[in-house]
Amino acid sequence: EKGYVKVLNSCRKGGVTGKQKSISGKAFVVPGSGNAKLKVQFFWPFKADYWVIDKADDYSWAVVSGPSRKYLWILSRTPVMQPETWQYITDRLQKNGFDLTKLKMMVHK
Repeated sequence: EKGYVKVLNSCRKGGVTGKQKSISGKAFVVPGSGNAKLKVQFFWPFKADYWVIDKADDYSWAVVSGPSRKYLWILSRTPVMQPETWQYITDRLQKNGFDLTKLKMMVHK
């Protein structure tokens, strides 16, 4: 099947030592979005908005949300993000009206 990219989301419940959980899905580009807006399907037939709302020029990090702003992820290509980079991103998000009270930096190994 063509027209999508595979998506794998993983997390550890309870922090670094917790049990890892993963879910895979398919991401479909929204036509006319310049590849910035995706519809991601983890469970058929439901697709969720997955919008890249900010990114580094070198694609070392990206910020994903949706039109409802009910969720927000800061994604990094490396397990450790420099505190200055985190601060830069969160400052930009706050200036754009995002609620950061539930946002947490996760420690990855």
